[in-house]
Amino acid sequence: MKKTAIGVVLAAAAALALGACGAPPTTTPSTATSTDTATAPATSAAPQYPDFIGCMVSDSGGFSDKSFNQSGWQGMVQAQTDLGIQVKQAESQSDADYAPNLANMQAQNCNLTITVGFLLADATKAQAEANPDSKFAIVDDNSISLPNVKPLIFKTSEAAFLAGYVAAAYSTTGTVATFGGMNIPTVSIFMDGFADGVAQYNTDSGKTVKVLGWDKATQNGSFTGDFEDQSKGQNLAQQFIAQGADVIMPVAGPVGLGAAAAAKTAGNVAIVWVDADGFETAPDYQDIFLTSVMKEIQASVFDTINATASGQYSATPYIGTLANGGVGIAPYHNFASKIPQDVQDKVEQLKQDIISGKLVVSSPSDPK
Repeated sequence: MKKTAIGVVLAAAAALALGACGAPPTTTPSTATSTDTATAPATSAAPQYPDFIGCMVSDSGGFSDKSFNQSGWQGMVQAQTDLGIQVKQAESQSDADYAPNLANMQAQNCNLTITVGFLLADATKAQAEANPDSKFAIVDDNSISLPNVKPLIFKTSEAAFLAGYVAAAYSTTGTVATFGGMNIPTVSIFMDGFADGVAQYNTDSGKTVKVLGWDKATQNGSFTGDFEDQSKGQNLAQQFIAQGADVIMPVAGPVGLGAAAAAKTAGNVAIVWVDADGFETAPDYQDIFLTSVMKEIQASVFDTINATASGQYSATPYIGTLANGGVGIAPYHNFASKIPQDVQDKVEQLKQDIISGKLVVSSPSDPK
């Protein structure tokens, strides 16, 4: 989600496909800033790689962000459980931690080091150039062209389009909103898709639902400036609510929890979460999550580890789309009965139209 510098969904053993990743793990990541080595029983159904060391470095949002980093760590835990690998982590508290944490992982003899987010690109590139025989992968960045760095990137504009359509259809005030942590490609891509989905609903319905917080044409909008300070998300959401917004999509990692708190207090405002299914990752706010724009980060991490451990590592970028299941929207959960069936059917049809190519959703920030 971020360069992160707010975020991915892969490689099955040979072809790196999404489908066979099993049930999501429930293990909660450690919040220690030092490197942690976890242990878990391995299943006997999958190939076992007990000597393989998989490592992960978070961005400053941390592994318990209920979104981007947490999804990545769950992929590591799944690989630990299903493939019998060893896992290690280094949790970053600020940008200054990225380079030291990566160096720490390198010193741990990691077979594959995965960095979570666009913000780690410079540190990842430097470490990969200094260690050409080591293998890396990075979530949400495609700026590194090296044979030992695999990008895991997502066309989230497609899924955000569907969420924007649902948000516009659900809104009773005719006003919805979105904001980001920083104006970077992995954030604005969500906002572009969301705005286009609202526009599509307006075209289909003859209504004029307004989007606060983002102008796709100018690529300008509302941003909190970071991905950590939840009070900023709460304040910005309160401003949107005061302007009539009854659905808000924060694209800001933990900052989005501040928006969720504001929505819950308001009592008549819904949230569209991003990266993971917020209904599952942030249960305190289940009653206000309309849906979530999901990146299958966990699956991309697991499958990249699986491919690497089996000797089939490739630096070819993985691009998650609606067609390959790498992105999507979450179930409506508690809102299922509040969204008319004809709207749900229309959203499914739009999804199929995007997959078939009949409907093209695009953003200047789409992965290439």
